[in-house]
Amino acid sequence: MAFPALGALILLAGGKRTNAWGHLLGCATVSLSFVYGVLLYFTADTASTVDTKLFSWIPVTQLQVDFGLRVDALSLTFVLLITGVGSLIHFYSIGYMAEDDGRRRFFGYLNLFVASMLILVLGNSFVTLYLGWEGVGLASYLLIGWYQDRPSAATAAKKAFLMNRVGDVGLALAIFLMFKYVGSTGYAEVFAAVDKIPPGAVTAIAILLLLGACGKSGQFPLQAWLPDAMEGPTPVSALIHAATMVTAGVYLVARSNAIFNATEDGRLIVTLVGAVTLLIGAIIGCAYDDIKKVLAYSTVSQIGYMMLAVGLGPFGYALGIMHLVAHGFFKAGLFLGAGSVMHAMNDEVDMRKFGGLRKHMPTTFWTFTLGYLALIGFPLLSGFWTKDAIIEAALAGEGWRGWVFGGASIVAAGLTAFYMTRLMLMTFFGKERWKDIKSTDGRDFHPHESPKVMAVPMIILAIGSVGAGAVFALGDRFAHWLTPVVGELKEEHGPLPAIAVTAVTLLFVAVGVLAAWAFVGRKEVPLEKPERVSFPVRAARKDLYGNVLNETLVARPSTWLARAMVFVDNKGVDGAVNGLAASLGGGSGRLRRLQTGFVRSYALSMLGGAFVLVAALLLVRFS
Repeated sequence: MAFPALGALILLAGGKRTNAWGHLLGCATVSLSFVYGVLLYFTADTASTVDTKLFSWIPVTQLQVDFGLRVDALSLTFVLLITGVGSLIHFYSIGYMAEDDGRRRFFGYLNLFVASMLILVLGNSFVTLYLGWEGVGLASYLLIGWYQDRPSAATAAKKAFLMNRVGDVGLALAIFLMFKYVGSTGYAEVFAAVDKIPPGAVTAIAILLLLGACGKSGQFPLQAWLPDAMEGPTPVSALIHAATMVTAGVYLVARSNAIFNATEDGRLIVTLVGAVTLLIGAIIGCAYDDIKKVLAYSTVSQIGYMMLAVGLGPFGYALGIMHLVAHGFFKAGLFLGAGSVMHAMNDEVDMRKFGGLRKHMPTTFWTFTLGYLALIGFPLLSGFWTKDAIIEAALAGEGWRGWVFGGASIVAAGLTAFYMTRLMLMTFFGKERWKDIKSTDGRDFHPHESPKVMAVPMIILAIGSVGAGAVFALGDRFAHWLTPVVGELKEEHGPLPAIAVTAVTLLFVAVGVLAAWAFVGRKEVPLEKPERVSFPVRAARKDLYGNVLNETLVARPSTWLARAMVFVDNKGVDGAVNGLAASLGGGSGRLRRLQTGFVRSYALSMLGGAFVLVAALLLVRFS
């Protein structure tokens, strides 16, 4: 945590003097953090939890918050993922950002991102977690809006920032409720006192925590910012979608397992959000031609699987985290592969302008293929072990829940196979359509393999895509590793045996692959997408009207409310104050005219006053 924070300070405060070696420092700090994390893995006693107080942070009467760290199996898992995958993305960025004038500043932002995420997962209280939570939000805003000359990038950064603030309000309110009922925000104190909190308050805290998780992890109904985050450079997309930001929500729910275990309603809402989100992401991913946005919606869907898993309770926390780690390998590899394609195709992202790239980019093709197979759950690759375990756990739910959640996860597996196969076919196979067009800057396309500094991280991630899932799943190694934090893995048996669930899932995956071949592989892909399409396709291309829904229910009413408040302020509050001032000013101006300075006028006024006074006295006397 200290290494990347120091790196960010040097790179951002050092200015142009660090331009020549800033990228090397950025890579070194994260690599050192990874090395320290590995040493900690072999030396720390992860069978227990170690809380370390560094200093008193917020000592205000009853609110006593220490800045401390917690090292246990869960936090160490995230440390290794963040720094391991993060360091590969840093090295990849050396080649990807080689021509960018602001490369040193870019690495400073990357270091800030990693440092904030490490604070988030290592903090031993919800307030410390919130510090890292906000730091990640700031760094994402800076990185998503990296291309400041593009209005779309500025809009995407602002959208991500604002939508995350909605979730942050939920997390803050949850922390307020914890302090109200427990008198502390530390993990140890809050989790030990869950039984003493009223059941309604526990459910409210769980729902507010989930709202925070939905904002940070791009879950329904706050998922719209995540695909727009593709406006940033591709290494940013890999870092956000694979190893850091979007995993924060899943971490929050898993870390707060003591709270969610105490409220069945809270867990049910988590599973519902996960099931809806994984379907939304899979459906929309089928309709996009932008290679990065297809992968972005794939992330939305896969995080949905993780949310579904952690919402299942004691037998789902470890499964969700296991899929999160495996996903970190193959999704980072896929994003870096997409960046390699863009690097070779003049930053083009439209898959309709690709085709036949496997001949020109063999390393990118094979590493991308392994990530693709892992993502769709090809037998014996990472996704096969981790995603299938979630599907089996979902089907084991009681009554209708098993069929609904399990069915949704199986259907999404088929859709995942469809859109990823479509991406593979349009990008690496078929006619070389790029030969017939020019890029957006007027140059011809000359696809070529990326340099070694970009290729080596892709190869390492591809190896992880192949073997990570089996290492975690066989013998329930990973579940036992997390047992001290999330509890024992309770195996639940659903209506179908495990082999039948695997067979049904693979059948849906095969149908998805064949459907993609039928729609894309057997036909020539047109350069322009058809204007006339069916309503489902139109709806998917419009993000299932998620943006329209948010604008209708939130953005426009908020704008109208703001305008109404401005009107009330201008015409009401300011009007009353200004009206009173104008009345006093006008009245005093008119009264001032009576002060003429002529004695005869004053004598006449006194005579008139005397007549009025005498008349009033006579009227009272004789009435």
